[in-house]
Amino acid sequence: MRYSLSHKQETRERLLQSSASSAKRSGFASIGVDGLMKAIGLSGGAFYGHFSSKDELFGAIVERELSQSLARLGGEGQPSLAQLERCLKLYLSMSHVEQAEDGCALPALGAEIARAEMAVRERAEDWMCRLQQRWAQALGSESLAWSILSQCVGALVVARMMSTPALQRQVLKSSHDEISRQIGQSSPQ
Repeated sequence: MRYSLSHKQETRERLLQSSASSAKRSGFASIGVDGLMKAIGLSGGAFYGHFSSKDELFGAIVERELSQSLARLGGEGQPSLAQLERCLKLYLSMSHVEQAEDGCALPALGAEIARAEMAVRERAEDWMCRLQQRWAQALGSESLAWSILSQCVGALVVARMMSTPALQRQVLKSSHDEISRQIGQSSPQ
């Protein structure tokens, strides 16, 4: 039985969404094709009607997730410090620590992206550079934008490593306070 193009696109989107959530929660390498397909109610053989390999799926996940991160964190219109502060507050939050599957792909998949094939790394680089450029416009500093982006991702990784919620909160608050201090020092008085 042949499925319509729209059905195939819907299935592909469900597979991307489900696989991205699973990867951010448990790591991409730890999940097999059969498990990815079972999560959306299909057999493993159906996978190859959507992607030629698991690596191709990972590349699509990275592209999708980082484009969504840019939309959430980069905002629209002219970037501003107020917009950046709002993003930081959401990014460096306990809900982001506790719900990895719904959050940014960088803290959850960064190490796997670093080990991925060059094409995946290049796509991730493109999206990260776009976000950095948006933040650099708001901050008036290329290097401060890279620094803050790195601090945010690192703070989330460290907070997720901690087992104690109080310590997780301390990591997030300390990071937010330091980033806010840096932003305050860089903004015109």
